Amino acid sequence: MLFAPCCHQCGEFIIGRVIKAMNNSWHPECFRCDLCQEVLADIGFVKNAGRHLCRPCHNREKARGLGKYICQKCHAIIDEQPLIFKNDPYHPDHFNCANCGKELTADARELKGELYCLPCHDKMGVPICGACRRPIEGRVVNAMGKQWHVEHFVCAKCEKPFLGHRHYERKGLAYCETHYNQLFGDVCFHCNRVIEGDVVSALNKAWCVNCFACSTCNTKLTLKDKFVEIDLKPVCKHCYEKMPEEFKRRLAKREREAKDKDKQKKKKPVCLNKFVEFDMKPVCKKCYEKFPLELKKRLKKLAETLGRK
Repeated sequence: MLFAPCCHQCGEFIIGRVIKAMNNSWHPECFRCDLCQEVLADIGFVKNAGRHLCRPCHNREKARGLGKYICQKCHAIIDEQPLIFKNDPYHPDHFNCANCGKELTADARELKGELYCLPCHDKMGVPICGACRRPIEGRVVNAMGKQWHVEHFVCAKCEKPFLGHRHYERKGLAYCETHYNQLFGDVCFHCNRVIEGDVVSALNKAWCVNCFACSTCNTKLTLKDKFVEIDLKPVCKHCYEKMPEEFKRRLAKREREAKDKDKQKKKKPVCLNKFVEFDMKPVCKKCYEKFPLELKKRLKKLAETLGRK
């Protein structure tokens, strides 16, 4: 006992087999992985930041530092894209297609606990979810030209599943009614809220059905009723008839002037094939002829200098 080494782990004398590692002596059963406590005496170890680790733990620690996956079969780092099988990462070449026997790649598909290469899987006619790109084995939602897992067909804003409720589409995305109206709905001119139901379009504005009413007597109006616009608001025919004649004449005159102005705006401008550029703006031939002769000569000379006709 005078010359027996002491175990670095338990402090007892070592009689029999001695493990020499990490500049210390150990009982075989005391020399264990610092992370998983696996006995290292017969399987070897790897030094890692002052620790003695088994190879699987060392690989996991190394992969964690590199931001990579560890294969759950060989426990080595996966440098390329992993194959996810039953929610665990693997090297794809550990598996073969359950149908054709071909070695698999990372784009293999899992179906009913078996792995298939992409061509074999597609031949089986199994729908693929438009969100997660995984096979759909249960209930399928058909919407927007794609197929979805029930839990993956969600509102683009709140990400809640529709679960059979109505959805609204816009630019390839699906929205629940609340968020579709918030983002893209019409705002009522009267109450200034998003219109959730039918929209009344009148006087170049949008209104809730219940808000479209006479601004004087609050009688509900429809597009079939007769009304006039006063101060950008509808007034029913009954209230309009009670207004002073002079006021009605002014309204009628203003309406005629507005119509005449609209007609002027709608008139097509005369097409002038010939024009010249003056002060970076087009000038028709008729107006150009009225320019002073000296100015026209200078313009012509400038055009020739710039290579214009």
